[in-house]
Amino acid sequence: MDVTSRSNRQPLKVPSSSPPGSPAATTLILIAVVAALYLGQELLIPLALSILLSFALAPFAIRLRRLGLGRIPSVLLLVVLVFVVVMAFGSLVTSEIASLAQNAGRYEYNFRTKIRTLGEATSNGGAFGQLRRLWVDIDRELERAARPSPDPSGTGARASAGAVEPVKPVPVEVHTPPARPIDLLGQFAGGLLKPLATAGVIVVFVVFFLLQREDLRDRFIRLFGSRDMHRTTDAMTDAARRVSRYLIVQLCINMFYGVSVGFGLWLIGVPHPLLWGLLGGALRFVPYVGPIAAAILPTVVAVAVDPGWIVPLLSVGLFLILELFINNVLEPWLYSSSTGLSPVAILVAAVFWTTLWGPVGLLLSTPLTVCLVVLGRHVPQLEFLEVLLGSEPVLPSEVKFYQRLLAADEDEAAEVAEEFLEENSIEDLFEQVLLPTLVFADQDRLRGVLDRERWNGLASTILEVIDDMIAKAAAEHPPAAADKPLRQGDGEDGRNGGPIVLCLGARNALDDAASAMLAHLLRARGFGARLLPHGSLRTAPSIGMDGTGIDAIAVCYVQSEAKHHARRVIRRLRNSLPSRPPIVLMLSKLETPEEGWREASETAGADRVSISLSGAVRELEGIIQSSRSLPTPNEAG
Repeated sequence: MDVTSRSNRQPLKVPSSSPPGSPAATTLILIAVVAALYLGQELLIPLALSILLSFALAPFAIRLRRLGLGRIPSVLLLVVLVFVVVMAFGSLVTSEIASLAQNAGRYEYNFRTKIRTLGEATSNGGAFGQLRRLWVDIDRELERAARPSPDPSGTGARASAGAVEPVKPVPVEVHTPPARPIDLLGQFAGGLLKPLATAGVIVVFVVFFLLQREDLRDRFIRLFGSRDMHRTTDAMTDAARRVSRYLIVQLCINMFYGVSVGFGLWLIGVPHPLLWGLLGGALRFVPYVGPIAAAILPTVVAVAVDPGWIVPLLSVGLFLILELFINNVLEPWLYSSSTGLSPVAILVAAVFWTTLWGPVGLLLSTPLTVCLVVLGRHVPQLEFLEVLLGSEPVLPSEVKFYQRLLAADEDEAAEVAEEFLEENSIEDLFEQVLLPTLVFADQDRLRGVLDRERWNGLASTILEVIDDMIAKAAAEHPPAAADKPLRQGDGEDGRNGGPIVLCLGARNALDDAASAMLAHLLRARGFGARLLPHGSLRTAPSIGMDGTGIDAIAVCYVQSEAKHHARRVIRRLRNSLPSRPPIVLMLSKLETPEEGWREASETAGADRVSISLSGAVRELEGIIQSSRSLPTPNEAG
């Protein structure tokens, strides 16, 4: 019986990214942070908006300074330019709204006609009216069934006959005197005072952050990064780069959206397309809600303008096409790694920050969450934030592939293999994904959590994936002439000439899958490769295998500690084959010490030993070249 190391009996472990400390302490910290964010929103919202704007304007301020302007002139010039752009935008929108209000009377007739048509459709004679009447009848029957039945004896009526009739209450109406003009002016000024004060605070903060950018960074490093200045600097640079790039890309996308909306509505015939383009580009900065608001206003105007329904339908179709194109093509292409957020994280962040800070939180949700992901990437204690919110894969491909197989989801496992094959070679797929998966399955077999039927099923599924990936790779990259067998007529195993290698699965179906991968890599290099399953070893002498024409034998093991079993198999092969071809032993290695597998050849009696598929191919090339004194297939090609 083989002596198996304890490392091969350990369960497959994934690195933990849970929050530090106990769950109770973590919960209390999260509650305290959320409470502080909610209670301090009066201060934190202007501060967050200021930091966001400073991130967006910092690249332009740096470029102005590189052009020769000083620190203060570059910041002041940039702020003035932004102020001019905002004022120009506001004046254009105001003028277009005034023009729309002046022409509103021209569209009143069409709007009333549409309302009348909808009213007729919902009347008792229309289809909607019939549905409404049916619903009212059902509701009336439900109310009648819920009422208590009347008293048949009439005792209740007689008892109440002598009662005194209650006095009806006298209705009281409260009339508010009309407000004076001075009161209306005070209410209007009071409503504008708070937004104007917040805007002023934001402008002051932005100017201060841009002027003191380097000094603030130094102070932050001194406070929080004195133990690891390199990591702190990387985190700050990464956060600034991601947020600024996200804002610039979003600005470009929203400008494209505004231009497309204005031009499209102009072609359709909706009046004031400049207004709708400007509003569409501005409102789209607000996630989810902004595009809906940008589509409602011009659609209502289209309903009022057109006597029919063609223009409103075309307007709705324009907005739908633009949203589908931007959400599914433009944003994934341009954003790519600018945010590093998963789609679910963006949605959850929008709900969370909107609940805390209202519409401003919805506007800031993505940039603030980007900063959290950057913290999780560079601060080990906060790694769980990147795992929860980030877009990077959290499991290696081989672990994902094995997990899909354990869940009996063969289609998802095949998709993992296809995604890996899109950026890597078939040899990398075998070496880095499928072979480690076989090792994971063998470890679980040794632990007793996989029975024979299940590990045979896993091996069978992996063999199917191997065949599918080989066919896919061959369809996309047809083999060159040098990759074919050395001589015509050799067939799959190269029986009529050329190097022939016998690939043996040592003792179970998992080893058979490993030998199948090795056989494909050998055939891709021009070798002839014959496959024998593990059950053939017991009947090797009876199948007529005398070793004639076999240049080498490869014995494949998934388990790296199977040296004693390998010694018995190799002894049986040498006794059964009079020609005594050289034998290469392949032991799959994950965490086996180097000195352990290097001594395996002497322990097992093999001529060469390897711990990988590519290494086994190299060993076979070298051993065949030395034994036959012939060039390797690659050299011959």
